[in-house]
Amino acid sequence: MLGQYLPLVVLMVLAAVFVAGSLATSRLVAPQRKTVAKLAPYESGIVPTREPPERFPVKFFLVAMSFIVFDIEIIFLFPWATIYRQLGAFGLFAILLFSAPIVISLAYEFSRGALDWGPGRRRDPLDAGIVSPERTAASTVRRVGLEGRPASTSEVA
Repeated sequence: MLGQYLPLVVLMVLAAVFVAGSLATSRLVAPQRKTVAKLAPYESGIVPTREPPERFPVKFFLVAMSFIVFDIEIIFLFPWATIYRQLGAFGLFAILLFSAPIVISLAYEFSRGALDWGPGRRRDPLDAGIVSPERTAASTVRRVGLEGRPASTSEVA
């Protein structure tokens, strides 16, 4: 019984020996001279002069995780599709039960805007109820330095 696992064990031992040998050879043969240029991060030949302006967007990770989840669903759909006639109503119910949480999570992502990659919409403060319509530039901005001057150009003429 254990003989059927022998090739797998041999392959794992060979992989471990290869990894250990590669690391040991690298330490023995490679020069250990560390310089500022060698320790600096390298990005396509461009020397970084400052930190990136913003973090990587979380939307990317949501799309990546959704892609993986849908790939896994496709992997399970192929065998089901080959024998769905033999499974009958039970098979249809099982695949619907399997697909429902994935479709619900996709709908949730759409509703939260996780899949909107375009420029963000600017919300109008008046529509959001943040600023009252009575608040205008004339009521909130105090004009300074206009004492003794005419209020408009029509009064000058």
